[in-house]
Amino acid sequence: MPGTNGQSALHPAGSDAQWIMDLTWVMTIGATIIFIIVMLLVWMAVRGPAALRGIIASRAMIMAGGVAFPVVVLTALLAWGLAIARDIRVSGQEPAVRIEVSGEQWWWRVTYLDGAQRPLFATGNEIHLPAGSVAAFSLVSPDVIHSFWIPSLGGKLDMIPGRTNSLIIRPERPGVYRGQCAEFCGAQHALMSLIAVVETPEDYAAWFENQMQPAREPQTAEQQLGMQLFGENGCGACHAIRGTEWNGMAGPDLTHVGSRKTLGAATFPNNRGTLAGWISSAQHLKPGNKMPSFDRLTGVELRALAAYLEALK
Repeated sequence: MPGTNGQSALHPAGSDAQWIMDLTWVMTIGATIIFIIVMLLVWMAVRGPAALRGIIASRAMIMAGGVAFPVVVLTALLAWGLAIARDIRVSGQEPAVRIEVSGEQWWWRVTYLDGAQRPLFATGNEIHLPAGSVAAFSLVSPDVIHSFWIPSLGGKLDMIPGRTNSLIIRPERPGVYRGQCAEFCGAQHALMSLIAVVETPEDYAAWFENQMQPAREPQTAEQQLGMQLFGENGCGACHAIRGTEWNGMAGPDLTHVGSRKTLGAATFPNNRGTLAGWISSAQHLKPGNKMPSFDRLTGVELRALAAYLEALK
């Protein structure tokens, strides 16, 4: 997606992702070296001089190369790998951000929590994090198994119905990073993405303060018409807009939908045109999702509804 730093575990932007990459490189390089040594020994055992073949076939060589060396090397790698895994899981810092992410077919419900695990506000398919601070994630699913993965920030972890899994992430470098569901979860699994926006602490604080506010009132006649159409078409039965009477829970909270970078779980850029297209053709753009296509709306009505939603910054 344009404007993002991509989705690559080879370009870590967080301490946990860096540990994982270091672990991967050490294991890969170590395995490659051992493979080359073994292949050389095989070649010498088959093609080498008789004296050399005798040495390779000796009891001492077999015990040293076939027993002692693997035990020592694998034990050392295991111990180091477990130490790395512990550093990944235990940050030693109090989380500055607590977030519950619910993987649902086929989008992400993101709820920010206070210290007592009470909901503060919700958004969809977009996570904001302060750089240099620990974020604690509670991962859940109400339908099927999903898997939460933002490769540049940390490892992946499954979301299992009936269970809450915990993940710690510490992003270090500001940027926009793409994530993806890493467990096949149905027809639109490939279009179940999200983005993580890592910001400076100051920018994050400003974003957080804005998200805590109710939705802004419509400022123009077109936006007022859009708000009226939102109610008349039953959109509030599935979507919540804080500060209004609408409190639906089936779909994403739309209180500040205009400030988000994408639509459809990071499938499309978020602007007035794509908002109108999504409203009218959601089932064509992402077949099987829970959003019906409102293709009965006229062009004027679609533009008004999109203008109202786009203004919810």
